[in-house]
Amino acid sequence: CMRTAPLPEAPIFDETGAKERLLSRRGEPLLYANWDNVLFIHYEIGPDELQRCIPYPLDLYHGRAFVSFVAFTMRGMRPRLGGTLGALLFKSIATHHFLNVRTYVRHKGEAGIYFMCEWLSNRLAAWLGPWSFGLPYQFGKIEYRNDFEQHHEHECRGHVEANDGSFRYRATLTNELGSSAPESLDEFLLERYTAFTQSGNRRRFFRIWHEPWQQVAAKVEIVTDDLIRATESWWRDAGCVGANYSPGVNVWMGWPHKIRDIHESPL
Repeated sequence: CMRTAPLPEAPIFDETGAKERLLSRRGEPLLYANWDNVLFIHYEIGPDELQRCIPYPLDLYHGRAFVSFVAFTMRGMRPRLGGTLGALLFKSIATHHFLNVRTYVRHKGEAGIYFMCEWLSNRLAAWLGPWSFGLPYQFGKIEYRNDFEQHHEHECRGHVEANDGSFRYRATLTNELGSSAPESLDEFLLERYTAFTQSGNRRRFFRIWHEPWQQVAAKVEIVTDDLIRATESWWRDAGCVGANYSPGVNVWMGWPHKIRDIHESPL
């Protein structure tokens, strides 16, 4: 069983350092996009039970392990280079809905996320993600009403339908938008700028950058969860501990890079 990585005494999840790490490699970033109308739903689970499902050491918040569901719409994905032609080539996969299930890990001292599963509403993108980034993409029919301003509503709703079942939620906002407090649980869960993946024996990572999330706490009700119960054994003992909503961010996304050996390779 892989040993979990302890949380440092003063964790720093700052976007400035993330930007420097991303740009430290030649040719970065690879892509630009907008992540819009983002709802994070957070669950707590026993670290030992969760670690058995995860190929990287868990990153714990004062001994606590978390899994988050992130429902959002990606818009306007395009390559950094290529201008109008590049955007045209990406048009068929530029905009679609996501539901990803992620947990929090560390590798070689760098905090990041690990995607346990992801559903998205674009069949071509669902095929490309595993091949290019090692991401666990699956196709799903997704309907979101997460834009509070556009619909003039106090409630957002989402419905994801896939082969193994469905996931449906409702959420309401509880306060005004703001940044996460330093060293808070919100900062730990939201301000992540590196993703680690594993597909078969191939381990990869990629970095992103964006401004800090402007977010607000949300009250969430899970209406249907059989999609997760059918695919994830840890779900039986998971408990919802909160949710956050953000109108979104503009994102830089980096190239996928190989991790040659878990014990030796530098990031």
